[in-house]
Amino acid sequence: MRRLHLIAGLLAIAAFLITGMIMRTHTPPMLELSAEIRMMYRSRHLYILAAALANLLLGLYLRLEPTRWRRVLQLLGSILFLIAPVLLILAFAAEPPAGLTDNAWRSSFGQFALFGGGVAHFLAAAGAMRK
Repeated sequence: MRRLHLIAGLLAIAAFLITGMIMRTHTPPMLELSAEIRMMYRSRHLYILAAALANLLLGLYLRLEPTRWRRVLQLLGSILFLIAPVLLILAFAAEPPAGLTDNAWRSSFGQFALFGGGVAHFLAAAGAMRK
């Protein structure tokens, strides 16, 4: 599981760098877009970074708990953390060009996945004895 998070984190970091280059070379230039559209690009770009760092850190530090229910909760949280960057990269590609009229379900579900994954990992580790 750690290796999977590490790979997902590194791929999402690469996606973050690529989306940054896309914004830098965007046609028309970002400054010519409306403030709302620029905000949508920037926010989705930063959401990708959040998902990347969460996965990268889990890839470095995750230790599965020995208790079955805690381990299951960790696995559920990990699945949510692994889904988040995919949704957020799709959000970067699809939501800003559509403007504010498009419903932002990709970014919303991506953020909910990050939140749910974090809560699941927190609950799995809360109160667990560490040696």
